[in-house]
Amino acid sequence: MPMKDAPTPGTALVVGLGEALFDRIDGHFILGGAPVNFAVHAHQMLQPTGSEAVVASRIGVDPLGERLLDELSSRGLDNAWIQRDETAPTGVVEVDVDAAGHPSYTINTGAAWDRFEFTPDWAELASRCRAVCFGTLAQRSTASREAVRRFLAESPGAMRVCDINLRQQYFDRVTIHASLEASTVLKLNEEELAVVCELLEAPPSAAAGDVDDAIRWLIEAYELEALAFTRGERGVLLYYGGQRFDEPPTPATPQPGADSVGAGDACCAALVVGMLRGFPPERILRLANQAGALVASHRGATPRLPDELAAAFGA
Repeated sequence: MPMKDAPTPGTALVVGLGEALFDRIDGHFILGGAPVNFAVHAHQMLQPTGSEAVVASRIGVDPLGERLLDELSSRGLDNAWIQRDETAPTGVVEVDVDAAGHPSYTINTGAAWDRFEFTPDWAELASRCRAVCFGTLAQRSTASREAVRRFLAESPGAMRVCDINLRQQYFDRVTIHASLEASTVLKLNEEELAVVCELLEAPPSAAAGDVDDAIRWLIEAYELEALAFTRGERGVLLYYGGQRFDEPPTPATPQPGADSVGAGDACCAALVVGMLRGFPPERILRLANQAGALVASHRGATPRLPDELAAAFGA
């Protein structure tokens, strides 16, 4: 049951649109930002097909910005759509990880990614990308919110994936509603589903706590092609074509210092690449569960995927 036509080699340009930053975990700076995490994993998954993923964001003219570009280049990504800012710094997020490996975030304000702009080269990128993944965090400033909305408006033929990614106080009803209106696919977790339904004033049947009712309401209200519902260690549910698909989660042995930072982003990358490749929903879920579990078993959001997992997206 293909969700999109499978891309021909070199044509499936996938974009992670939004915040580019470093997570500071126990004093260590680790490449991060949900769109960056998404793009890094999607790029590795797309390599067997001859396609690519890129990041569209903004960073400072500072040592962290140079390091971010170097790290993305080392992973094979083209940095042509990452803007530079002479005054605002590259973003940093303080990440505290509890004993169970669950993160909490303190997101610095006034970062370069708050100031990215919709430029002619972004317009060209939007017009030819096959998929774009974005969230609500990168819309916390007026400038970046407008840039996100213009990018989405200029990519009507693309799969527009909202990974809702609610963080701290940086979201509201207006932003969530506009984001879902512009999307064809939505990804969210258990906590986010409850918040979204409350803010969007879902009808009683959807707001009463029944997951299926809430998700079906969102799909109908926003005319979504698909919705992915992540449940941590229990894996992902995929709603598509009026059907609900579930696959057993994939266990992974945690490495020392493992955390769950970025696991959802890897899962989202697998979902998007699987959809673009036209894989059956069951196969998409298996790969998404594997990718999420792999990242959750490591420290930081962007460990390299095993070659055999990346190769599975080209088969």
